[in-house]
Amino acid sequence: MKISEILKNGKVTVSMEVFPPKTDSSFDTVEKAVDEIAKLKPAFMSCTYGAGGGTSAYTTRITKRINEAGVVGMAHLTCISSTEETIIHQIEDLKAAGIENILALRGDIPKDMDFDGKSGFLHASDLIRRIKKEYEDVCIGGACYPEKHPEAATKEEDILHLKEKVDAGCEFFTTQMFFDNSIYYNFLYRMRENGIYVPVIAGIMPVTTRQQMKRSIELSGCIIPPRFKAMVDMFGDNSAGMKQAGIIYASEQIVELLSNNIKHIHVYTMNKPDIAEGILSNLKGMI
Repeated sequence: MKISEILKNGKVTVSMEVFPPKTDSSFDTVEKAVDEIAKLKPAFMSCTYGAGGGTSAYTTRITKRINEAGVVGMAHLTCISSTEETIIHQIEDLKAAGIENILALRGDIPKDMDFDGKSGFLHASDLIRRIKKEYEDVCIGGACYPEKHPEAATKEEDILHLKEKVDAGCEFFTTQMFFDNSIYYNFLYRMRENGIYVPVIAGIMPVTTRQQMKRSIELSGCIIPPRFKAMVDMFGDNSAGMKQAGIIYASEQIVELLSNNIKHIHVYTMNKPDIAEGILSNLKGMI
């Protein structure tokens, strides 16, 4: 089933993201976590694509397993360090595995990489067009930054690039994490004002350790609200307390979004079934 169809039915959806193992030795552990999260019956599950495509084969295997578990699966596909030949091979693998949903990403440029776009994929929109060419009957999603892509000079430029993705064939967006819902609302307003009407799924990251907060800031540059910072300051050195506080904070974010008629939520689970279950338990009766 295509995710675009799920998003059109008017119901609230909560989806989950998992990531593939880095090595064969850890595949069983990741697979078990994925199976446990699938048992929670999210609207769909996505599987990330390792930096530089190093875990691409695992992404296909995990996404296929998600489908086999009775949950709609979506595979991430990045093009930052890929040749045209590699991308075509990956698309063929996804097609052969029966995967109907792809999240098309350029990917982060590694610090030691001299990126010039000579592969033909300078932007995610280039990848989207190529996926559509090779796999016509596929649903393609894209990523967006509520606080502006770090490489965009202005918010206006950032929105223009999102419109390019839609024009290329992107059917919905999933946001990077944010911890202040007003940032999401403002971003959604700017998108609609600029004629972008595809669904924008709110990406929620349950931060359950102090280190995870630091990593989140490094990756996305997101603003940390005083209330969130106070939570980390208070519970950051108490692992059990921080875990529960992170679940509660994420749950409260989602409740507030639902209260403002935001129907689609995507939870970055970090392969932690207990965290995913904790959030869904807090939303019982609302979804």
